[in-house]
Order: sequence, then structure tokens, then C-alpha cells
Amino acid sequence: MSIEKKVVEITNYTYQPKHEILSKSQAEEILKKYNTKPSQLPYIMINDKGIVDLDVRPGDIIKITRKSATAGESVYYRYVVEA
Repeated sequence: MSIEKKVVEITNYTYQPKHEILSKSQAEEILKKYNTKPSQLPYIMINDKGIVDLDVRPGDIIKITRKSATAGESVYYRYVVEA
């Protein structure tokens, strides 16, 4: 009997929130809106399973959109750092 190793792509998983890289101009708008610096945002590691399929680089800002029972949608921002 052979056992197959199954790899689940977490980005296609139903409960995985949407992750997307912000463009430079979008990132600047967000930083200005919240009067913050990139390094003051919560960090996300470059090898995080939620962004492994994106072409991310340290210093990128990721927008995470989660479904919420109370708010409909909630948006979070994370600063990509090396492991």
C-alpha cells in the first residue's frame, strides 16, 4: 500500500483570508492615513504560509481581508520581514 503525500495550498483554503501585496502608492496612502511607519505595523514573516504564493519581498506591505460575522469584512495590514 502506498501513501501519497498531499500538499494543501493554504491560499486556496476556504477559511484562509485574502492576502495581497500593496503597490508603493497604496502603501504610502495607508501609512499616511494611519500616520505610521512601515516598521510600526505588525510583522508577517516572508515564509508565512498565507503569502508563500505571492511574490513578496521584505519591506512589502500586505493587505489581509477577513470575513467577519459582525463587520462583514475587516482589513489588516502587515509588514513583511525576513525569517
